[in-house]
Amino acid sequence: MKARNFRYIRPASLTHAYRILADAGGDAVPVAGGQSLLAGLNMRLSAPKLLVDIGNLKELSGQSQSNGVVRLGALTRHSDLLRSDLVGKHLPLLIQAAPHIGHVAIRNRGTLGGSLAYADPAAELPACTVAMEATLILGSIAGEREVKAEDFFKGLFETDLRPGELIVAVKVPATPSGISVGFAELSRRHGDFALVGLAAVVAMQRDRIDKARLVYFGCADRAKVAKTISAAIAGLAVPLPDTSSFQAVIHQDLSPDDTPGLRADTRLHMATVLTRRVLNSLSERAAA
Repeated sequence: MKARNFRYIRPASLTHAYRILADAGGDAVPVAGGQSLLAGLNMRLSAPKLLVDIGNLKELSGQSQSNGVVRLGALTRHSDLLRSDLVGKHLPLLIQAAPHIGHVAIRNRGTLGGSLAYADPAAELPACTVAMEATLILGSIAGEREVKAEDFFKGLFETDLRPGELIVAVKVPATPSGISVGFAELSRRHGDFALVGLAAVVAMQRDRIDKARLVYFGCADRAKVAKTISAAIAGLAVPLPDTSSFQAVIHQDLSPDDTPGLRADTRLHMATVLTRRVLNSLSERAAA
């Protein structure tokens, strides 16, 4: 299929983009990398009257660090995460997650802000931002506001973005020493959408889990902390011999639907196995 007819404009500045989006109301959609939006246009799942190309706005680019917080511009490409010394030093969870995002061509074009705004429940970056307690900076003609990542994702493809707003940047606390991170996902082929995935940020006391933030994707309607499972594993020593400590409560945080070719109970079993795998990887990294 082909997309419906639409107008296209490339604003000269961020202020210009804000003005265009405000004037157009709900008829305009911003586009940067376009890795999700353009596919939706061609399948006619989306039919905006105006595309606003923000892909070259310098105000949305760049990386910096100040007072223990890393700021990533919304136009940070997925591939930039893998090449960035700043990200490699301070945000190891993103280094683990980025290679799983699509394929090389997608990583070269897709952006951090675009992934978060699209809020696909099977995407890696929304889960990572929630696990890392990131804050999103949202801008519009009315000014900027900050929203915690865990409050930004409202439901299936639903976010806290208001009409005329853009994600300007993401602020992420640098991962301190003593904090371990783990990431894994299961998919039919590398680069496919995750059937089940997990981003974990865990405070360890020697070989025991002190506090954890587990965020699942591919098996939940949005990126959110799995509070019941996170509480159930507190105090456990890793490596875990089995999944009995959290298997009975995993359905309280995760409620996937049956889909063609994959039943909900199978997906829950996969999430259970993946949880143990990720948690046990923390002890392996500590030993290394």
